[in-house]
Amino acid sequence: MPGKHQHFQEPEVGCCGKYFLFGFNIVFWVLGALFLAIGLWAWGEKGVLSNISALTDLGGLDPVWLFVVVGGVMSVLGFAGCIGALRENTFLLKFFSVFLGLIFFLELATGILAFVFKDWIRDQLNFFINNNVKAYRDDIDLQNLIDFAQEYWSCCGARGPNDWNLNIYFNCTDLNPSRERCGVPFSCCVRDPAEDVLNTQCGYDVRLKLELEQQGSIHTKGCVGQFEKWLQDNLIVVAGVFVGVALLQIFGICLAQNLVSDIKAVKANWVQHDDGYKLLK
Repeated sequence: MPGKHQHFQEPEVGCCGKYFLFGFNIVFWVLGALFLAIGLWAWGEKGVLSNISALTDLGGLDPVWLFVVVGGVMSVLGFAGCIGALRENTFLLKFFSVFLGLIFFLELATGILAFVFKDWIRDQLNFFINNNVKAYRDDIDLQNLIDFAQEYWSCCGARGPNDWNLNIYFNCTDLNPSRERCGVPFSCCVRDPAEDVLNTQCGYDVRLKLELEQQGSIHTKGCVGQFEKWLQDNLIVVAGVFVGVALLQIFGICLAQNLVSDIKAVKANWVQHDDGYKLLK
């Protein structure tokens, strides 16, 4: 009987995984670059790029930092994953996997610590919001962020309207010459659905009234409590988003590691062929 020839398939890099990783990361890269460009443009408009010390002058959070940091991380990850997959570069693919894994474990650790140390997190959130209340008029982006939060969660201050005593324009001291003395920002006001034009002076002198009288004009609940209530009401959605992001990160890590294994197998096969060729010679 004639001998049967066995054919062994040589290892090769999977095209589906390679180009899926490339396509996913190029979108990530473009979005990261866009976020970073928006952040740098915003800093340029505020004169921060020509005066770097302005970054430390603001007492509260500059929201532009979110665009710069998130955009920078997305750009680095997208670049490593995109070029690593396209050029079959194991160093960039390993960097992508390790960086993404580090972010995943930081998110996991943050979630666990937030659950275990609830009271400490609440105190830190109060402290953080009050610091930003102090700097409310110092930066237009911060001002817009606080106004958005207070309007969205129907709240005022960290624990209540009296937190606005921390701001030099809204405090109730006799030495305060501001017209906004003993008031709150318009974002604390209870909006009248019939109003077509926003009344930005609705919070003037409102804290001179009794607390029961204030309830008809402004939101008297603090933003920390309202944020906690929002989390409880939307727990399934929030948990779903976090689980979805985590699964996407794990999938990206597995895909990159699988691609690295394929590349190593192909290179090892080349070495074997090269050694066999040398022996034949």
